[in-house]
Amino acid sequence: MFAIIQAAGWPIYLLLIASVIALTLIIERSFSLRRNKILPATLLDEVIRVYQSGKVKPEVIDQLAGNSPLGQVLAAGLRNAAAPREVMKESIEEAGAAVAHELERFLTTLGTIASLAPLMGLFGTVVGMIEIFGSQTASGANPAQLAHGISVALYNTGFGLLIAMPTLVAYRHFRALVDSLVVDMEQKAVKFVDVVHGARK
Repeated sequence: MFAIIQAAGWPIYLLLIASVIALTLIIERSFSLRRNKILPATLLDEVIRVYQSGKVKPEVIDQLAGNSPLGQVLAAGLRNAAAPREVMKESIEEAGAAVAHELERFLTTLGTIASLAPLMGLFGTVVGMIEIFGSQTASGANPAQLAHGISVALYNTGFGLLIAMPTLVAYRHFRALVDSLVVDMEQKAVKFVDVVHGARK
């Protein structure tokens, strides 16, 4: 592996840094975007039960807000349960927007790496081509320099694509997952509003 890195020349180090960042973000998002962590299965029923029992205290709301992203949204609604329906919905929407922004954290970076990696590989290819042309002398080409230039060109192109493909798949997966989580969260929040204010008008 080290021999390949040496043969690929200095542009490969940019791609190595990008690959480490991408792998770190993929692992982090895999743990952070687990559905049972974002949307605990029984949380809505527990919140409805607490609301109907009349035991809504500030410490209970604070504990709910720290429970999960869904908890933050429901806590915003619970704080405004006595307000008109429109005010309660507005507070839930504001909390939901903040939660959605948090769920999308690092996805832009992941998408940027997926788009940038092939370009970085192309940059390495250009560097390799420059070395190939630089090996041309009046007496002919230097075989060692020619071979090194070809290695730089091909390894960087291949490694750029190797990084871009799985990173793009991960980015699209996480983007779809976040969209799905946000829709589920909205549905649970609407159900809570309906419980507090009766049937939808």
